[in-house]
Amino acid sequence: MESIRRRANPLVDNSTVNEDVEMEDKSPLTAQDSAAQERAIQQSSESPTSINKSNAKRNPLVILVVAVVVALMLFAGFHLARRSGSGPAAGSLDANGKMAPDFALQSVDGNTVHLSDFRGKAVLLNFWATWCSPCKIEMPWFVELQQQYGPQGLQVVGVAMDDASTQDIAKFAKDMGVNYPILIGKESVGDAYGGVQFLPTTYFIGRDGKVVGHEFGLKSRSEFEDNIKKALSQGQVQARR
Repeated sequence: MESIRRRANPLVDNSTVNEDVEMEDKSPLTAQDSAAQERAIQQSSESPTSINKSNAKRNPLVILVVAVVVALMLFAGFHLARRSGSGPAAGSLDANGKMAPDFALQSVDGNTVHLSDFRGKAVLLNFWATWCSPCKIEMPWFVELQQQYGPQGLQVVGVAMDDASTQDIAKFAKDMGVNYPILIGKESVGDAYGGVQFLPTTYFIGRDGKVVGHEFGLKSRSEFEDNIKKALSQGQVQARR
């Protein structure tokens, strides 16, 4: 108030100016303006805090989303590696011309069967299980393919990779009309063929005992037939040289 008095016009009665100033100071409009200014200041001071709180709420969500994406990528990569047959044992079989690992397994008839017993024939080596639905679709094809290409030198061999008893496996094979040897698998044999992480898994072996192809999962009958023809021709080409 004192500063206002010092700036007042000397030609005007100071008492009148003082009263006007005091009336303006006590005016309700001025009080509302002050309150509005205080609220604006308070909101501007609180704004960074609200932004920080919003960021704090978003950050855990962003971290969660990133974690889920990374987990899905790892999961997909892992399964793609499995489907491609990664690993030392599987890698050695992926390349054509590698010798198929020999084995000795018991058949459902109680006989000991070696893979090398079929040397000179093309072998369709099928890993399967009694609980495997796609295997049930393939097996009638193998019966037909054995009948069709058996006279040309094909031998289909089934290796059961499940925990069912020998009697149950034998009954299952009989009910399916299987006309080729069914062997009781072992983990060591599965490991030799890349772990056999998918059922069915089928290897095609030429007359010389070398792998010419393999299939994971259910494939078309024509694909099996193409691989059989390749296996049948493998030894014949070498025999002519």
